[in-house]
Amino acid sequence: MKLYHAPGSCSQAICIVLQETGLNADIVKVDARKHLLDDGASYYEVSELGYVPLLELDDGTFLREGPVIAQYLADQRPESSMAPAHGTMERYRLLEWLNFLTSEVHKGFIPLLYAVAAGKYIDTAKPKLESRFEWINRQLDGKPYLMGKNFTIADAYLFALTGWGKATWMTSVYNANIDFSTHRNLQAWYERVRDRPAVQRVLSAERLRGS
Repeated sequence: MKLYHAPGSCSQAICIVLQETGLNADIVKVDARKHLLDDGASYYEVSELGYVPLLELDDGTFLREGPVIAQYLADQRPESSMAPAHGTMERYRLLEWLNFLTSEVHKGFIPLLYAVAAGKYIDTAKPKLESRFEWINRQLDGKPYLMGKNFTIADAYLFALTGWGKATWMTSVYNANIDFSTHRNLQAWYERVRDRPAVQRVLSAERLRGS
């Protein structure tokens, strides 16, 4: 397998899933701004959409969209408990989280990442995104992870997204910083996830160990 990945992007979640499941994939780095591969080739020649993550299977099949890729990988290693079994209520709860994170948090960051173009819309978008993190903080009350005792692909996804609101390299360029100081459950969760060996390996590879 090959994973097309831009360090610091949402595809970080897929790197974490790979590490947690023990699956092997060649990591092909993508310059997300220039849409170039390390060898200078245009990433658009691989993906017409031009964004990551993109997973190329051994038979040449491509899988797009992070939540789909994460589920595919987790299902290859059901013993990892990264995703509940198909047909169970727990699986539908996982799908709830993945859809929420995609539509409410991931997309909620977009105006902050393009603050100049967004203009005054930032005044609406940022409080809305902050309210979503406040809600997540409440859901984590008394739970080590989003789904309870098991670390799942939803946690991997949220970790990558929460990092956007914490990363100094991003906040220095964009208006993406989110104040997490009052979100004690979320803070404890973030530190718990960050300290997982698999996550540390990903952060080390991306040179983001202090995130």
